[in-house]
Formats: sequence, C-alpha cells, structure tokens
Amino acid sequence: MIINILCDNKHSWFWKYKEDLINELLEKDFQINLCNHEDDLIPADIAAFISCIRLVSSEGLSKSKSNIVCHPSDLPSGKGSSPIAWEIIGGNNELTFTLFEAIEGVDSGQVYSKKKVNLIGDELNDEIKKIQAEITFAMIIDYIKSYPNYESYPQSGKESFYKRRTPADCELDINKSIKEQFDLLRTVDNENYPAFFNFRDNKYILKIKKDN
Repeated sequence: MIINILCDNKHSWFWKYKEDLINELLEKDFQINLCNHEDDLIPADIAAFISCIRLVSSEGLSKSKSNIVCHPSDLPSGKGSSPIAWEIIGGNNELTFTLFEAIEGVDSGQVYSKKKVNLIGDELNDEIKKIQAEITFAMIIDYIKSYPNYESYPQSGKESFYKRRTPADCELDINKSIKEQFDLLRTVDNENYPAFFNFRDNKYILKIKKDN
C-alpha cells in the first residue's frame, strides 16, 4: 500500500514527531511518500494531510483513493485553524479529535472516527503538541490498518469556525493577572509566537516553561 503524508507547514509540530508515524508505517511494509507541498503527491491508496495550512486542490485530492485529515475538534464545531489553542484559551480541557475524509470544502467530509482526550490543565504548548501527535498518529494508523473496511457517516450538528491565530493573539493584558491569562500562556510557542506585552512604549517578550 502506498501512503502520501503531506504537511505544508514548516513550523508544525508534525516535523518534531514525524518519525513516530513513519517508522510504524514502514514496519508494516507500507510505502511512504513524505511531502511538504501538494505538488509532490503521487498516485497512492491513502493520503494523510497533517497540520496543513492550505486546502489541497481537487487535482491533489485525485492523486489518492482516500484522503484523510485528523482535525482536533468535534466537527462540524471548531472548523478552521488552531482549534486546540482556541479551546484551551476558552477554558476547555476536554478535546475531541475527528478523523474525516478530506473534500474540497473546509473540514467538511464524511467522519470516520472521533476520540476524546482530557487534559489536566497544566500542560504547556510542547506537552499539548505531543498529545496531539500521539492521538493524531494513532487515529491515522488505525484507519490505514483497517482500510478499506472503515465506515463513515456525515457530519451533524452546529457548524462553527475558528480564525487563524496570529502573533497578535499572544499578547498579554498587563491589567489582568497571570492566573487569569494562564490558559493563554499554555498555548504560546516560545520560539515562533511567544507571549508578549506592550508597556511604556516597549514590547516585552515572555517565555514560559516548567521548572522540572
């Protein structure tokens, strides 16, 4: 079986953990084509789009018999970008992951499976991304092992969208306490989009880590 794995985001958590997924698939004698642009997709049985920031075109989708995405929200609620960060900032520590068939619409295909995970509430960004990688890879591998005998069903419920996060979304309010903004601090990336605040005509960068 030939598997396309596409991640077009050079800053994605995927690149740190990719070997965990690839090695397990190679152990099962699957042929893996890893790419960072849809132009590199090849004719395949399955394509897994992981942490992508661009929609794959109809031409790209046609390269594989099945195209899957593991989106970290309870679809159709939470479509769009960075749902885990927005959920945590909103005070939610119960996350839902949805594995679905990618189509041309945004996060709109048939659902294959869902999985819930409960966070403790003290996890920082690196720990959250590790959990995301573990759940995402497990659901993808489960689908591939069962392919093509995997039933699907249409999405149902109220649809909602999250906007794309920008560096501006990591700004702290100097008039609020750390406790009030701790869930925001949990989601910042110390290197790519760190927390910051503006005060007395200066911008100050804050980085957070646990003292282990």
